[in-house]
Amino acid sequence: MAWGRTLMSFVVVSAVFLRWLPHHGPFVLVLFGLAVLTAAAIYLTQRPRYVRSARGIVEEGTEPEVGAVLATSGAVLALGGLGIWVVLVLV
Repeated sequence: MAWGRTLMSFVVVSAVFLRWLPHHGPFVLVLFGLAVLTAAAIYLTQRPRYVRSARGIVEEGTEPEVGAVLATSGAVLALGGLGIWVVLVLV
């Protein structure tokens, strides 16, 4: 599953945001917090998703995880938009 790579991506992004702190100021901590919260949510919900997927394989039918995809997409859009705003406005 791709959730492990997504989790690591958010961890790396949060480290990049910390590198921005001296140049762009304390607002970057909001970006860092959002990235860490998203990574924590992915980590904490990973096991139940795996169990549901395994059960779906056994029962020969799985349902899409629309909520997880929408939440992750929303976090990516928020981080991207805020990141662009920080770089363009807070320079």
